[in-house]
Parts: sequence; structure tokens; C-alpha cells
Amino acid sequence: MSLSALSALSPLDGRYAAKTDKLRPILSEAGFMHHRVKVEIAWLQALSAAGFAEIKPFSAAASALLDKLAADFTEADAARIKAIEAVTNHDVKAVEYWLKESIGLPLPSSYAHLPARTLNIDASITEELQGAAEFIHFACTSEDINNTSHGMMLKAARDTVMLPALQELVAKLTEIAHANAALPMLSRTHGQPASPTTLGKEIANVVARLQRAAKRIAAVDVLGKMNGAVGNYNAHLSAYPDYDWQAFSRNVIEQRLGLVFNPYTIQIEPHDYMAELFDAVARANTILLDLNRDIWNYISLGYFKQRTKAGEIGSSTMPHKVNPIDFENSEGNLGMANAVLKHLAEKLPVSRMQRDLTDSTVLRNIGVGFGYTLLAYDSCLRGLNKLEVNPARLADDLEATWEVLAEPVQTVMRRYGIENPYEQLKELTRGKGISKEALREFVSGLAIPQDAKDLLLAMTPANYIGIAAELAHKI
Repeated sequence: MSLSALSALSPLDGRYAAKTDKLRPILSEAGFMHHRVKVEIAWLQALSAAGFAEIKPFSAAASALLDKLAADFTEADAARIKAIEAVTNHDVKAVEYWLKESIGLPLPSSYAHLPARTLNIDASITEELQGAAEFIHFACTSEDINNTSHGMMLKAARDTVMLPALQELVAKLTEIAHANAALPMLSRTHGQPASPTTLGKEIANVVARLQRAAKRIAAVDVLGKMNGAVGNYNAHLSAYPDYDWQAFSRNVIEQRLGLVFNPYTIQIEPHDYMAELFDAVARANTILLDLNRDIWNYISLGYFKQRTKAGEIGSSTMPHKVNPIDFENSEGNLGMANAVLKHLAEKLPVSRMQRDLTDSTVLRNIGVGFGYTLLAYDSCLRGLNKLEVNPARLADDLEATWEVLAEPVQTVMRRYGIENPYEQLKELTRGKGISKEALREFVSGLAIPQDAKDLLLAMTPANYIGIAAELAHKI
């Protein structure tokens, strides 16, 4: 069977491919190759500006050509690197060969079976860059290129795709919180009627949690290292023993690649920041999973209706149903996302001695964890956009549960020194409903000041909401 959206093993590249498109240029294998090209070029350009006798500063034209190779990288270029890798059996070496080929140098004879590439390069630029060809990948171990590429990929995915998607969700929830800030709603603790709140305040609680979670995601420093085979600049110093390679590496990583320099590593950057990032995303996902389940319950209680779309079917046999499928879809995909993200966070900081390749294997699944996360955000947002509040149902629930006012009544009784207020209200209300009339009769018979009694008699389940509306408006 040929590979297509219908034959893809993962729904991220099949059924839901369109919803994860934004991540594909960044976190796919072609995206990985593209970022490796960017890193190799940045390193080469920095070497040309370092003042070494053996590599002169590049002309503006030569540097512009290298920039263009990085900027104009295509899927066809990725396919060419993949074809070279089929011979090298080494992905980073394949990128090095592709770069040399891109400046007009022939591939080794073992690649004679590959069709020649047509290059339109000015001869003088070709000569200049070919003279510096052996400084491509100079003193680097593959992990110098890979860890910085992963860092750039993660930073781009986080900043341009994941955080904007999360912030769009937060904006929608904030809108719902403000619109329903003063709409009274019966709370349920342990699934049972509890002190009233407002619908807007309950949504505001989630907004506050997600805002903190988004800050944690954004605050993770994305690290990088370019310090050789075991982190000590051994090869670098063998060629130029008097050069400050640590300062050079820091400059490339921070100024050219936009990452944070990590001076202490083994062969690999230890991936602790990745664990922090994946844990932070998983934490946001858990908050959202909690919201999905609550919205599901509120729909089942009738607090929300769902706007229907012409032609859609809720159930194959029960035409009256409008199932909360978006929130169910979001919940399921958040579970898939967190399973991957948590494994990445637990596994990646662990490496045998100075290096083993288990990290390389699992790092190829970053797109899976982020993809399921993005899919879940999209599903939740679609569900939120279909919701309609049902004020009548909320009001009915409140009117049917006057027993929730036992809390303010016994609190006022405590203020005025009436003995055993909790026990008196417990006897009156526990495990059974109580009518408005019965509660008012109880209050009327209390030996408390008349103004306090009037305040209690004016209370209803719908207006006993504390500062819920104020809090919801503030979010």
C-alpha cells in the first residue's frame, strides 16, 4: 500500500493531517534537515569571520549565497540529502556532503548513481566557497549540529505554533468568563450541590491556571552546545590551540542561532531543558483535560447546549443527540500527547556515560507529542465555539437547592453565639432537600439581630455568590 493520508499509521499524518500542518515544516524529518543546514552554515560563516589564516572572511556575495541555501531549502533538497544518506548511512554527514555539493564540489565516486544537480552559481563565488569547503563541519561532532537544530526546532514550534494555539484557547475562555461573570451557577463538590458560584468564575479559574502554565512554557531556556565529541573542545584546540573556542561557540549559539549557551556537557546537550519544556506542556495539557471533562459534565447537566451544523449526525441511531465529541476528542488526544511528552521528559536526561543513541531515537517523536497537543487544542476550541449557555437550566438547579444556604445561615449563627449552629443546620438539611419556605421559617425563628435576619431572608441560591462575578471580570 502506498503512503497517503488514508494509509498513514498515525492519524496526525492521516485523518488529522490538515490540523497539524503548521508543525510539519518545523518538526518533520525535512524540518530537521533544514535546521541542520542552518546550523552548519552559521558555523561556517562564523569561522570565516574568526580571523584564521586558512579561511578568509567571506565576501557579501558568498555569504548571501549561503544564506540563500538555508532560506530556500525545499523538500527536494531534503530528498537529495536522504538519497546521500542512503549511501553514507549517516544523516549529519549527508548534510555536509549536500552543502559541499551545493557550492559546486562533486560527491565522492560512490554517489555516481545519483543524478547530477544543476547549480547556478557565479564562478568567483564557487571558487571562494570551495576554498573553505573543509571548514564545513569543522571540529564538530554530529551532536553539535543535532542538539542546536533540535533547540531551534523546539523554540520555533513553541513560539510560533504551540503558544499561539494555547493563547487562542485562553482568549476564548476569557471571553466566556467575562460574558458569564455574573451568571449564577450551582457548584458541585464531590458531585453534590454546594455553595453557588458563577459560570464565568469557574471558567476564570481555568484561565488563571492556563495563564500560569503558558508562562512556564515560555520561560524555559532553550539550550545549545557546540563543544565537540565530549564537551571539551579537544579537536578545536588541536587545530588552533591558542583560540578562545568557548567564546566562539557561545557567540554562534547565542548570536547566530538564538539559543542559550550550555558550557557543561558530555557529547550531547543533556536535554534537561527539554524535560522542563515537555513537562510544562504536559502540565498545561492536564489543566485542559480537566476542563474538557468539566465541560462534558456541564453539557450532560444541560448547562450548555451545543450549536448544530447542518448535515452533522450526533448518533447513528438516536437522531436527537448532539454528542460532545470535540471535548472527547480533545481529552483523548491530550492523553496521547502526555504519554509521549512524559516519556520524552523522563528518558531524555538519561544517557549512558558520555553518549548513547537512545535519545536520538525518541527525539524523532517530538512532533508526535506536539502534534497530538495541537490537535487537542484545536478540538477544544471548536467545542468552545459551539457552546451556548442555557440560563434557564442553571436557574432551575439553583431554585431546587435551597439547602445550599445552610452555609451562610450557620455562619451568621456562629457570629451571634448561637450554640451548635452546624448541628442544627445539619439536622435540617443533610441528605435531603429543603424548601425556601422551610429555610425562611428556620431563619425567622433565630435569636439574632433583625438586620442580620433580614440579610439572610433576602438571600437566594442565585445571589449567594460572594465575589465570583468580580473575580471573573478581573481575569
